[in-house]
Amino acid sequence: MKYHSTRGEAPVLEFEDVLLAGLARDGGLYMPEAWPEISANDMSALAGVPYADLAVRVMSPFVGKALSDTELGDIAGRAYAAFSHPAVAPISQIGSNEFLLELYHGPTLAFKDLAMQMLGGFFDHVLKKRGRQVTIVGATSGDTGGAAIEALRGRSSVSVFILHPHGRVSDVQRRMMTTVPDKNVHNIALDGNFDDCQAIVKALFNDHAFRDRTSLGGVNSINWSRVMAQIVYYFAAGLVLGAPHRAASYAVPTGNFGDILAGYAAKQMGLPVDRLIIATNVNDILARTLATGEYKVEGVTPTTSPSMDIQVSSNFERLIFEACGREAGEVRGLMSSLGQSGAFTLKEPVLANIRKDFDAARADEAEVARTMRETYEASGHLIDPHTAVGLAAGRKVANGASPLVTLSTAHVAKFPDAVKEATGVTPALPSHLEGLMHRDERMSILPNDLGAVRSYIEEHL
Repeated sequence: MKYHSTRGEAPVLEFEDVLLAGLARDGGLYMPEAWPEISANDMSALAGVPYADLAVRVMSPFVGKALSDTELGDIAGRAYAAFSHPAVAPISQIGSNEFLLELYHGPTLAFKDLAMQMLGGFFDHVLKKRGRQVTIVGATSGDTGGAAIEALRGRSSVSVFILHPHGRVSDVQRRMMTTVPDKNVHNIALDGNFDDCQAIVKALFNDHAFRDRTSLGGVNSINWSRVMAQIVYYFAAGLVLGAPHRAASYAVPTGNFGDILAGYAAKQMGLPVDRLIIATNVNDILARTLATGEYKVEGVTPTTSPSMDIQVSSNFERLIFEACGREAGEVRGLMSSLGQSGAFTLKEPVLANIRKDFDAARADEAEVARTMRETYEASGHLIDPHTAVGLAAGRKVANGASPLVTLSTAHVAKFPDAVKEATGVTPALPSHLEGLMHRDERMSILPNDLGAVRSYIEEHL
C-alpha cells in the first residue's frame, strides 16, 4: 500500500515510513492510495471472531508487506490483552433502536486506547527492526495524552513529550499523564487551549531541521496508523448489528475528526453505513461548516466535554481531500486560506460530496446534562459528557430506519463532577486506578510559545 499526502508535495511512502513520519513534510496528512474492500461474503465470515483477529483482517491491507499477518496478530493480541472486557469494544442497548459502542475498556478508559495500544506495538516493531529511536511529540485535549503515555511509557526507543492545555482537562485526565514516573515521559502544560497545543506540534513537524535532528514522530491522529486502527471497531459494531445485510448509523462525538473519519473509511471498505453523524458541543465549527460550507475558526468555549473543545479539526483535511476527488492543489489552497485568514469556503460540489455520507448536529451544555440524566433514568446507563453530546446530536438527525450507534468514547469516572451534577451519582474509578488522585505529579508549565517548547524538548532529550 502506497500513501499520498493530502497536499501532494511530499514523497509517496509505504506504511513503515508513514508510521514514523506522522505529518507529511509538505504539512499535509497521509492517505492510502486506494481503499481495500471486504466483500459481503468475507464480512459474513468475520461475525463472532475475536477482536484481535478482526483487527488483523481489517488492517492487513493497509500494512502491506511491512508486517506479516502473524506479526500483526502478535501486536494486536498484546494490545488488547489488557482491556477489561473480553469483547474489547462491546455494544449495549439503551433503547428500542439505540445502542452504545463502549470504547472505554482500555487502560486509560478512553477510545484512544484502541488505537494507541496498537501504535505502541507498531513503533516497537519498526524501531527495533531499523535500530532507531524516535521523539514523539503530541497534543491532547484530554484523552490522547494519557493513552499515548500508557502505550509508550518505559520504551527505550521512544521519548514522549505531550502538550495539554493548562487547566482545561479534567483532573483524572491530567493525572493519567502527570503521575506516570517513567523517565521517557515528559508532560508540558501549555498556557493556551488545545488548538494552540496542536498548532505548536504542527509547527515542530514543519521545522524540518528540528524534525530531522530529533527524529520527530507523532501519535496524534495526524498519524494514519491511529485512524487505521479505529476502523476496526466500526466493523465490530456493524457485525453485531447484522452487517453485511443491515446498515447502521453512527453518532460520533467529534473533536479532531479522526474517529468519525475511521467510520468513513469503514464505509469505503464495504461496511454498510447509513449515516455518519458529526456530533459537536457548542464549539460547533463542523456543524456550521456542513450547514453553510464556510469553515471559520472562532474562539474556544470551555465545556464539560473538554476533549471536543476544538476549532481546528486536523483530520477534516483528509475528508476534504476525498470530497475534492483527491485534487491536492485544491486542498493546498483551502489550507493556505485557513492559515492566512482562519477560514475557507467549500465549493458546492465538495460540500455536496460530504453531505452524501455525513450529517452534523450540536448539543449545548443544558442538552448534554439532560441527556446524561435521562439516559440514566431510562436505562440505568451512566454516560460521560462526550457520549451525551453524541447521543443528543444523533437523536436530532437519526431517521429511525437504521440502528443508531453512539460511540461512547470515555468512562464516566474520567468526568465525575459533570456526571454527578447531571445524575446525582458519583462514578468510581476502576480498581486499577485506585489512588490516582493521591499520586505525585510531574509536569512543566510553559508559555504558548513555539521557541519555549522547542527548547524544552531539546533540553530534555
